[in-house]
Amino acid sequence: MEIKIENMSKKYKKTVALSDVTVDFDSGIYGILGANGAGKTTFINILVGILKGDSGEIYVDGTNVRKLGDKYLEHIGYMPQYPIFYKAFSVIEFLRYMCVIKGISKELGEQRIHELLEIVNLAGSKHKKIKELSGGMRQRVGIVQAMLNNPSILILDEPTAGLDPQERIRFRNLITKFSEQRTILLATHIVSDIEFIANRVLILKKGKLIKNDTPTNLRNEIQGKVWSIELDEDASIDAYYQYKISNMQRENDTVKLRVISKDKVLNEGTNVVPNLEDVFLYHCGEEIL
Repeated sequence: MEIKIENMSKKYKKTVALSDVTVDFDSGIYGILGANGAGKTTFINILVGILKGDSGEIYVDGTNVRKLGDKYLEHIGYMPQYPIFYKAFSVIEFLRYMCVIKGISKELGEQRIHELLEIVNLAGSKHKKIKELSGGMRQRVGIVQAMLNNPSILILDEPTAGLDPQERIRFRNLITKFSEQRTILLATHIVSDIEFIANRVLILKKGKLIKNDTPTNLRNEIQGKVWSIELDEDASIDAYYQYKISNMQRENDTVKLRVISKDKVLNEGTNVVPNLEDVFLYHCGEEIL
C-alpha cells in the first residue's frame, strides 16, 4: 500500500509544528527521528486522524483519504506514545474489548488475539490483569491491539520509551516480524530503535522534513566528519562547549571524545565510521544539546 503526504502543514498559534511536509511511503519500516518538539507526534496524529492539518493532503493508493472516510482507518493500526489501558481488565478481556471497538467479528477476533499473543510471547499471560504486567509486557499488549485488524499501515509513536534494553531489543524484533508487506512508521528520538531495522529514515527539525534517505546513505553523507580524540581534562571541557560531542569516555588521565565536526578537531584526532546517532547530532545537535 502506498501512502503519499503532500504539503502537510500545522500551526499552533505562533508555533509551526509542521511546515510543508511532502513524503511517500511504501512497504517497509520508516524511522521518523526528531528532537522533542520537532513535529513527530503532530505528524503521526494527522496521519491517524486525531488532528487535521491546516493544509495538505493524504493519499492512499492514489485516493484522497477525504473520499475514503472511515474506510481509511480500517487500514491503520496505531499505538500512541502513552497507551491507555483498562488496568482492571485481563489481557484477553482488554483485547476482546478492542475488537468490539474496531468492529472485528467475535470469531475473527478470537483467532487474531490468540495468534498475536503467541507471536509476542504473551499467550501464557492472557488471563493476567493488565495492572500486574511489566512495562514491556504492556507495550506488547499495545502492539497486539494495534495489529488486531491486520492493518496495512502500522504507526508507532515512541513505542520503546521507558523500556529496559532487553525489552527494547524484543520490541525491535517484533516490529521487524510485522513488517512483511506492511508499511510501518516508527516515530522516536531513540536512535538505536531504528538504526538497524529501518529501510529509510526521516529527520524532522522544527517541523520541516530535512532528510529522507536510507541509513547507509545518511551515514555516508557525514563520512569524514566524525572524529575520535583524546584530551586532558581542561581541553575536554573547552571542546565540550566548542563542538558537537556524541560521546565522552574517561580513560585514566584523559577523556576520549567522539566529535562531530567538518574540520579536524584541534589539529588532532582520527576519523571514525559514523553511526546514525552521529547523523542525528550532525543535523539536530543544537536542538538537543
